[in-house]
Amino acid sequence: MEASISAVTGELVSRFISFLMNKYHSLSQAQSEKVVDRLQHLLMRVSIVVEEADGRYITNSGMILQLKMLSDAMYKGHRVLDTLRYQTLQDCADSSSSSLHLSIPSKRSRFKTENNDKAMRLESESALESLEVAVANMVEFVVLLGGCERMSRRPYDIYLYTNSFMFSRHAEKQKLMRFLLEHNDSPGDNALAVLPIIGGGGVGKKTLVAHVCGDEQVRSRFSSILHLNGDNLLAILDHGRTMFGMMLVVIEFASDVVDDDWEKFHSFLIRMSRGSKIIIISKLKRLARFGSAQPIFLTVLSYDELRYLFKTLAFGSVDPAEHPQLVQIADEFTRELHSVRGSLVEINVFADALRRNHHPRFWRCILDKGMKMVKRNLSSHGLHPNKLIEQGRPVDITDLALHPLSLLPYTIKEGSPNVALGDLLADPSVRPEGEFTLIAWKSRIPPHRSYLHCVTSRAQDVHESGALPGRKRRGLPI
Repeated sequence: MEASISAVTGELVSRFISFLMNKYHSLSQAQSEKVVDRLQHLLMRVSIVVEEADGRYITNSGMILQLKMLSDAMYKGHRVLDTLRYQTLQDCADSSSSSLHLSIPSKRSRFKTENNDKAMRLESESALESLEVAVANMVEFVVLLGGCERMSRRPYDIYLYTNSFMFSRHAEKQKLMRFLLEHNDSPGDNALAVLPIIGGGGVGKKTLVAHVCGDEQVRSRFSSILHLNGDNLLAILDHGRTMFGMMLVVIEFASDVVDDDWEKFHSFLIRMSRGSKIIIISKLKRLARFGSAQPIFLTVLSYDELRYLFKTLAFGSVDPAEHPQLVQIADEFTRELHSVRGSLVEINVFADALRRNHHPRFWRCILDKGMKMVKRNLSSHGLHPNKLIEQGRPVDITDLALHPLSLLPYTIKEGSPNVALGDLLADPSVRPEGEFTLIAWKSRIPPHRSYLHCVTSRAQDVHESGALPGRKRRGLPI
């Protein structure tokens, strides 16, 4: 009898606790829906203004700063909005599964849930506050924006924009545009206007310049746009007769240049082409000493920008709301890429591969392959694959191809078969025998660069070491 009473009491307690938990989650869900609606409304307003500003020539430095604040708030809002949507879907899935099990939730799980809810609530409130402040200060910005000249290009929707045009860099683009279109302060000044653009590998320096140089007003302002390699800077002295009018000279420096050589080059341009302008592109901060204008320093994308771009590219035309599991895996990709200051090349490489198959198992497999490759190279060489490529050293890509292979940066042999990295990740059997050229990614936007690497087999090395690629051996974690 006591056992029966105890069982009935336990059942009633379980149902009562489940009732309270469901009531709590229903209140939280209602609150989340209000936050989602408010976020969507604010994001729509901010997105319209950012897109409109991106299609106008902004010369006011204060407006450029405000544009950056608007875009930062916008990307943060998109991240929180996605997180709230995913949490709502996950809560619905959890509540439906919990209805089948009326067990009492553990104290640890309740504590973890409460902490997660509190953190999410604080983050959503922060995102809302940022957007509301941005919108509140937007009225004057919009009024001033109306007086800015419109670019001839029509605005593009987000999907086309990210695939066919430069993503983000709104403030940097406006600074570069202002530098190129403004008149020199003093007509009698012999010095040329020089703008250094400094940043690490793969952050989009050349893409930014190519994007701005494609503008109609910029092209019409200069008689010609000349691209030079900093290693052969003085070779221009032999082409003086072919230079005329006001020119834009873009120079890419891989290493530092002697001050005397720079003075010779600078003096030559003044004599041959008064009023011309120079853009310096380099990873080296010390080259900023040649600038007459404040340098533009390009850093890696912020976490919110990187996440927004990666998700947009990986999903393509597919609605992320229909694939909450993929959204979660995309967040894991973003965290991994951002933790190693991933470049735009890496973002596009993995997004291109994921876009081929929108299945959670496939996405998880690609993520696991990438993380294993990083661990293997860290164990073997003590460096991340990104650093190895920057230094021109081989990278072990055994885990990507499921075969012992070594990637050799900047070493391409003519006539070798070509394989796209996305194809290799999706189906390792496409790997040809012997050496081949791996096409990591082909950019869709100017300067339309292709990222190619030579890949060689490491089967002989593995055979001599007595280990198979699928087995764990000391120093090579799988």
